[in-house]
Amino acid sequence: MRVTEMRASHLDALAAIERACFAEPWSADALREELGRGIFLTAEADGAAVGYVGCQTVLDEGYITNVAVSPGFRRRGAARALLAELETRAWAQELSFVTLEVRASNDAAIALYTGAGYVPVGRRKNFYRAPVEDAVLMTLFLREPEGQV
Repeated sequence: MRVTEMRASHLDALAAIERACFAEPWSADALREELGRGIFLTAEADGAAVGYVGCQTVLDEGYITNVAVSPGFRRRGAARALLAELETRAWAQELSFVTLEVRASNDAAIALYTGAGYVPVGRRKNFYRAPVEDAVLMTLFLREPEGQV
C-alpha cells in the first residue's frame, strides 16, 4: 500500500469508489476541482487507486470532506494509512486541528477515527440524507488553541 498525492490519473477510479461508497457520490469533475487544494491523498495498491482522503484547509484548520476505500480493499489498512499521512501533512502545514462528520451508525468508521486520535466533539442532527441520520463530529487536535494553558 502506498499513499500519494491525488492526481488527475486517479480521478476515474476515485469516482467509481465514490459511487460504491456513498448515496451522493462526488463525480470525477468534482474531485478534479480539488486537485492542488488542501490535502487530497490517494491510496494505491499494485499501482491502482483503492481509496482516498480529502481535506480542505482554511487558515490553520482542516476539514475532511471524504474518506473512501474500495469495498474490496477494506480492512487492509488503506484508511489507516491515508489518515496517518494526512496527519503528517497537517502537522507539516501547522494545522491546529482536523475535523470530520461521520454517520452516527457507522461504528467501523467511528472506531477507525477514534483509533487515529479523533475525539467526538458534537453532533449534527439530521445531517445526512438517504437515509436521514445524525452526524457525529470528530476532531483530531494538533495544537492547543491560542491563549489556552
